[in-house]
Amino acid sequence: MAAWEKSLDFLKPRLSISGYDRLSRISNTSVIGFIAEYVKLCDPARVYVSVGTEEDLDYMKKSAISEGEETPLAIVGHTNHFDSYDDQGRDREHTKILISDNADFGMGIRVCGREPCLAEMRELLKNIMGKREMFVAFYCLGPLNSEFAIPCVQITDSSYVIHSENILYRQGYEELIRQGDRAQPFKFVHSEGELSRNMTSKNVENRKVYIDLEGETVFSVNTQYGGNTIGLKKLGMRLGIRRASNEGWLNEHMLIMAVHGPDGRWTYFTGAFPSMCGKTSTAMVEGETIVGDDIAFLRKRSGSIYAVNIEKGIFGIIQGINSKDDPTQWEVLHKPGDIIFSNVLVTPGGGLYWSGADGPVPQVGRNYSGEWWPGKRDKSGIEVPISHPNARFNVALDCFRNVDPGFDSPEGVRIGGIMYGGRDSDTSVPVQESFGWVHGIVTIGASLESETTAATLGAEGIRELNPMSNLDFLSIPISSYVRDNLEFGKGLKEPPTIFGVNYFLRGRDGKFLNGKNDKRVWLKWMELRVHGDVGFVVTPTGRIPLYQDLKALFRGVLFSEYSSDSYSAQFRIRVPENLAKLERVEKAYSALRDPPSEIYELFRQQRERLLRAKSEFGDYIDPGRFPLVERE
Repeated sequence: MAAWEKSLDFLKPRLSISGYDRLSRISNTSVIGFIAEYVKLCDPARVYVSVGTEEDLDYMKKSAISEGEETPLAIVGHTNHFDSYDDQGRDREHTKILISDNADFGMGIRVCGREPCLAEMRELLKNIMGKREMFVAFYCLGPLNSEFAIPCVQITDSSYVIHSENILYRQGYEELIRQGDRAQPFKFVHSEGELSRNMTSKNVENRKVYIDLEGETVFSVNTQYGGNTIGLKKLGMRLGIRRASNEGWLNEHMLIMAVHGPDGRWTYFTGAFPSMCGKTSTAMVEGETIVGDDIAFLRKRSGSIYAVNIEKGIFGIIQGINSKDDPTQWEVLHKPGDIIFSNVLVTPGGGLYWSGADGPVPQVGRNYSGEWWPGKRDKSGIEVPISHPNARFNVALDCFRNVDPGFDSPEGVRIGGIMYGGRDSDTSVPVQESFGWVHGIVTIGASLESETTAATLGAEGIRELNPMSNLDFLSIPISSYVRDNLEFGKGLKEPPTIFGVNYFLRGRDGKFLNGKNDKRVWLKWMELRVHGDVGFVVTPTGRIPLYQDLKALFRGVLFSEYSSDSYSAQFRIRVPENLAKLERVEKAYSALRDPPSEIYELFRQQRERLLRAKSEFGDYIDPGRFPLVERE
């Protein structure tokens, strides 16, 4: 008997008739063997096989409610989910890449021995689903019937996780069948483990997230938080980055959006930002259209770069969303539809409130800490906020009025610009253009620093080097990753223009120098620069806008005046801070094995430009001191 038949024969008594029939249509032996292996190991009470029908999707959402992992809210279709108090962000410490050798990926990327860690995970998963239902579902990363499409198989005992993935990802059962034996699916196994009476993971101190690169499988256990459990998201990125490196494309932590220019023109941009650094708010900015807010596959075709959003939904940070600054998101979050909220305040009657929302702060309610009231403190004496800083919402992109027509294109959208941005209070200007692909990759993308936020567990406000905003998700050595990005630019007839953005620059008084909506102007300027429609000022670190162009854009986009004093404060070149950053970043790369030689050469050139400017103009240089180019 063939392996495929043996696996099906084992599964048959564990499945419903429809479940067995559904698996029988899958000819890919590795998929059927994988499902049989983990049904046997996890030993669930029941197995539900989903192929993504409306009946399937309805069943899984109703399961999340009936089992208590989600509760209905006042608005039709909305539900709420709470994670454990100690399970509110990505767990860096216990997220590890399994390797068979002694590879050092650099910069603290955690690895462990493949065989012992697989044995540990198997022991943790043994009989873990004995009293629960196992969900087996099929998804696709990227549009269906496309060169970008990667089928995926998800196994989980969490109805919240499977409901979340049904919102976030395209159903992939038919894509898996279409690809047949040539399919190389990514595989995911998750168990939330024993649950507390609040239906949250009880044993979070034994939380483990392991990424098996050789088996292209992600395992997570004893956790519910989406960043640790929604496997196709950032966990699956580790698998995608490795495959992309082997095959010559890129898997990036990037939004994709269209910025609309003059005369009906629009230009597609990608953008990489660490979590809580403005990525979703940029992708959702008023007046532009969104393809995706988080993860992109990039491929080269006919001398250009094309990109797709691998998802169809948003797992977005909700803190600070309000009707004035985020009207599109606010609108969606207040209309009926399938939306999961997590770790916000639920008021009596099923209303919601989160930090930064409109209206007065409720005086009673329930949040991730249990019953909440103003001034409540946890067992460590720390005041509990009304909602967690990393509180989220999970909603399909087609709920938004600004979804781009190219959102689901199998061919992808052609990229004209790439932007990188992080939390930087004292160094980088709000927006600048690189001198070219290599300069942009090295001095902006590979040199991206950001202050840590609540999206990861641990101390906040620590400045970290985060190359291309992808450090947490790399599965290859950092040197190889930077080299892949440099190589990707070779042979392009129309390379995208690379920009750096910084929404978090502060003045000497500690206040932000940028308004929250100023990004609308920076985006319009970048779109114009891609097409050479406006000029620039040449500084030691890159090309910055001309004052008169920004003044016109502020009037036209935000209907506000933009003063020369604001321009000088925002676009002043801060030589000591830039030199200090070069020193920090160069030191970090010097600790790696075999970093690309372009890093040292580009850093040398940038340092020389900064020192020349310092000798002529001093430490802090007004942009008016530098040469300007009216048009290129």
